[in-house]
Amino acid sequence: MVSIGKTDIGQKRSMNQDSIFCSDTPVGPLPNLYIVADGMGGHAAGDFASRYAIEVTVDFIKKSTLENPVSVLKRAMIFASNEVYKAAQKDSAKSGMGTTMVAAVIDGNTLYAANIGDSRLYIINDEIKQITMDHSLVEELIRNGQLDRKKGRNHPEKNIITRAMGSRDEAMPDFFEVEIKKDDRILLCSDGLTNMVEDDELRDIVGDNDELEKAACELINRANYYGGNDNISAIVISQ
Repeated sequence: MVSIGKTDIGQKRSMNQDSIFCSDTPVGPLPNLYIVADGMGGHAAGDFASRYAIEVTVDFIKKSTLENPVSVLKRAMIFASNEVYKAAQKDSAKSGMGTTMVAAVIDGNTLYAANIGDSRLYIINDEIKQITMDHSLVEELIRNGQLDRKKGRNHPEKNIITRAMGSRDEAMPDFFEVEIKKDDRILLCSDGLTNMVEDDELRDIVGDNDELEKAACELINRANYYGGNDNISAIVISQ
């Protein structure tokens, strides 16, 4: 596997509350590991939440004796969510903090993905396919037939998350297992990218750039060109 990860503060924020992790080599029992987390909370709390959630998740995986990728990710992410919650209880400045997380493991031709919140994973080839499903109020309205997906992009309550790491209730990730092809590229990203750049444009940027570095940089640049309203993170992976 080959990957490149980029994160950027954007044009409107005073702090980058996104965090990323990329490893093309084994992490504990996993052959590789890729994570994007988008923190939520006060001025510094969101930054801490995303970084801490990734640190705890990665450390848990390194020590894991399990072999099944879904089991490893599940236990690691639930444990990390609880640790973020406990950290918030110990420090009033971090009260209410939380973070989204999308994680991926690629084993041969199989992609294992997990997510909590609205950070996403896409498979990109001649087309683009969103694998994860957002845990957001707008996505629930869309799935229930109460809102058109195109109108959802600019909905005033688009940023309301219905599931996040660090919540009082146990945050259960959703899991996806997908077969991938040799020429497929994988994109993990925060909503600072997807809220600014349409899916078709994401496909064109990732598909038209042979070099992953150029693709990742162009994704960040395009989101900033359209306003950069939030922090922007992207991990691009190829086999």
